[in-house]
Amino acid sequence: MPVKANTANDGGFDRPEKHRSGRSGWLRAAVLGSDDAIVSTASLMIGVAASSASQEAILIAGVAGLVAGSMSMAVGEYVSVSSQRDAERADVVREKEELEGDPQAELQELAVIYEKRGLEKGLAMKVAEQLSVHDRLGAHMRDELGIDQSSLSRPMQAAWISAASFALFAAIPIAGLLLAPGSIRIPMIAVLSLASLAGLGAFGGFLGGAPRIRAMLRVTLGGALAMGVTALIGRLVGMSVG
Repeated sequence: MPVKANTANDGGFDRPEKHRSGRSGWLRAAVLGSDDAIVSTASLMIGVAASSASQEAILIAGVAGLVAGSMSMAVGEYVSVSSQRDAERADVVREKEELEGDPQAELQELAVIYEKRGLEKGLAMKVAEQLSVHDRLGAHMRDELGIDQSSLSRPMQAAWISAASFALFAAIPIAGLLLAPGSIRIPMIAVLSLASLAGLGAFGGFLGGAPRIRAMLRVTLGGALAMGVTALIGRLVGMSVG
């Protein structure tokens, strides 16, 4: 982890410097699962409600959406991140073979990378040699392949975080249905879901260091559009089969 000297505050001792990019793996899975849970479940329930279905039918649709969505997110994330992990492993295996087959050429390649980043030729070679003595494979993974050993893809982590976050946030529109009188069930589902999307967007912006208002508007407007389109389709289908 990078360190940062701070002689004014800690007497010259280096201290860890925290970066938000380290959260990217689990944050992506959690935010994706949460946003998708609210938008897809609320849209599904609003679409069914707009067709003049009973509260029981809307509830069944919501619960079915929660279960199916959780499983779909888990499988999708696992497959996607597993493919990424396989590609990373293949690159690492290939790099190991190249290091064993022609270590001098690989050392020169590493030095050229440092030259392109601004080091003088002699200094670049010295840096490449010292890093290779310390951790030859790690240096090539980081600087040639762009792979950080501490943040390699984790399929199971992405799968369970996506499934858990989807199930948790899919319960929000279901709660809106159960709390609302029959005459306002669609507005209640929509309002509660959009408020949750706004809060989730702002929180995600905070964790990722992005502007909170922009992140909040992005997910809220997208969710409102999805719910509106689904409600319209549900009403048209209800009229055609009614």
